[in-house]
Amino acid sequence: MPEKEVEDLLSKYKERLRNELEGQDLERVTSREYNEFKNELLPRHFSIYEKACRISEKLLKIDPNKKKLKELQRSIETCHLNITPQGAASFAMLFPLLWMVLGSVIILTMFNAPLFFMMFFIISGLAMMVIFGKLPFFLANSWRLEASNQMVMSIFYVVTYMRHTSNLENAIGFAAEHLTGPLALDFKKVLWDTETEKFSSVKESMDHYLESWRDSNGEFVESFHLIVSSLYEGSESRRLDMLDKSLDVMLEETYEKMLHYAQNLKNPITMLHMLGIILPILGLVILPLVVSFMSDVKWYHLLMLYNIILPVAVFYLGKNILSKRPTGYGESDISKDNPEMKKYRNIVIRLGSQEFFISATAVAVLMFLLLFNLGMMPVYMHAASPEFDIVLGDWLRLLDYQETDRGIVGPYGLGAALISLLVTLSFAVGGGLYYKLKSHNIMKIREETKKLELEFSSALFQLGNRLGDGLPPEIAFSRVAETMKDSPAGKFFELVSSNVNMMGMSVNDAIFDKEHGALVYFPSRIIQSSMKVLSEASKKGTKIAAQAVINISRYIKEMHRVDERLKDILEDIISSMKSQIKFLTPVIAGIVIGITSMITTIILRLNEQMENLKVDTGVGGLSAMTELFGKGIPTFHFQIIVGIYVVQIIAIMTILVNGIENGNDRLNERYLLGTNLIRSGFLYCIVAGIIMLIFNMIAGQIMTL
Repeated sequence: MPEKEVEDLLSKYKERLRNELEGQDLERVTSREYNEFKNELLPRHFSIYEKACRISEKLLKIDPNKKKLKELQRSIETCHLNITPQGAASFAMLFPLLWMVLGSVIILTMFNAPLFFMMFFIISGLAMMVIFGKLPFFLANSWRLEASNQMVMSIFYVVTYMRHTSNLENAIGFAAEHLTGPLALDFKKVLWDTETEKFSSVKESMDHYLESWRDSNGEFVESFHLIVSSLYEGSESRRLDMLDKSLDVMLEETYEKMLHYAQNLKNPITMLHMLGIILPILGLVILPLVVSFMSDVKWYHLLMLYNIILPVAVFYLGKNILSKRPTGYGESDISKDNPEMKKYRNIVIRLGSQEFFISATAVAVLMFLLLFNLGMMPVYMHAASPEFDIVLGDWLRLLDYQETDRGIVGPYGLGAALISLLVTLSFAVGGGLYYKLKSHNIMKIREETKKLELEFSSALFQLGNRLGDGLPPEIAFSRVAETMKDSPAGKFFELVSSNVNMMGMSVNDAIFDKEHGALVYFPSRIIQSSMKVLSEASKKGTKIAAQAVINISRYIKEMHRVDERLKDILEDIISSMKSQIKFLTPVIAGIVIGITSMITTIILRLNEQMENLKVDTGVGGLSAMTELFGKGIPTFHFQIIVGIYVVQIIAIMTILVNGIENGNDRLNERYLLGTNLIRSGFLYCIVAGIIMLIFNMIAGQIMTL
């Protein structure tokens, strides 16, 4: 065709496209679909960070370190952030500067510029520059951690599909459909880059994507290369052996890397335990003496140290430990995967066939406000009536406010200290109820589903044998249902059979129908994908379907075996951390608070007796002695600070334990947070209350001698 005719043809179609698109930007139109599913899967805080980076780049454009530019760009691409390296560097500099300047201005204008707060804003601002400078790397590591939890499943899905249909593009699409979170987005991006002709083939697009995992997850790259190699095998038996080898490589390498991770985990966990729990809590014992002899130390100094600096440091150390976790297994939040399950994030009240839902957030907030306001009653009572107090003895007073050079300080009374435990309980119970109620119903559904998954491999093996005997799927499901009657797997197959026989559905509809399908009542990705493979393989005959189902059965059993081996490896470390969360930390902190209360009471009463002795005897030399002992920080304030620190540490350690054991399993994390916060919060308050009563009785007896 002459060149002029080719140009005329191209211009003709360009004009037609321009008219149909009505002046829209062609690039935006082609990228719209990818942006839609990207926005659905990306966390909300990513978009906030993206906006902050774009604004910062416009206000103060800073070029990042040239040595780290390539790595920074790779991290941005890894977690699909829509920012530039300059934007990330600008945000890391601009926001901390604003924090330091605005914080210092507020302190200068409102609080007469206490040096402590000025230093806090300056030091924290400098720390933010370092942290925000590394934020893209942290986000990329978090993304890799969450994605790596699905890697074994991704190989399972690809291999399962390719055993009966040797098509890489369809296999990746099948995996993307059944995976969740980051890896699903990554696989869709691989397909999208092929469709938009960024790469000429799926293999080329996949090779580019695998480069990002070569350093951190070599077994994933190796497994995928074996899968791709199976496409070029001329023998069917060699092709299947290559696919089986890819899954074996993934499972064995996963086990080996987790073994090394567990061996190297003891020292970091011990250091975290010492720096985050033992030393800070034991340091509380001497703090009453410090604040008594150093009048410049105030309660807000301890609050900054124990409720901001230490928790942030412990959380940072914990995240570093989790960032080194290798590929593993991770469960998904079925309420995110299945919109129908979202209603069970609330409290469910069943009346007959009706279900009523009460907001879990509302219940948690109401409980928090009730306990918090009850705990703050000593402050409210003193504000309402400064002279009011209830004295039940020399050592048991409700308020006991003291007059000092700085004004009225308190409450120092034991009654106020005991009531302050309700403030700690408000954070523990309020936060615990929020997480517990949000996850309890979903966890019950998931536990039922996991019971089904445990025995599903044997059920699939039986189903494969029935199909191999030449029975059609409709009859094979009913036969397996009879064999496994009253078991979770039997109930699943019975429901499929009932839908076929009673409602006249096809096998496909009996399983996948959105209203009456069996998967509605058993929301499992493994079961869904297994049934999808069965449905696809059945189109090629019962023999192929039978072999596909038997292979899935073997894969599921093998993955479960390796998963159990991984749990055994981590058991020693996990069990010690769980005992710290459930018992040691709240009990040790409760005992320390009791000792602190006794020391504060003794110092306070000793100070009063010296004042009385000076007045009665007129000895001037006692002035120096009375000035030596200050009033110190009231146990009321001290207990609230320590109690909130205990709640924070329990939450951080729970997140760390769940991350080590289960990877990025957010649903189980919320469930464990709810359980541990409530249980450990109550244990701390009970121990602290009993020890305070006993030790103050002893102190009262000592001071009356």
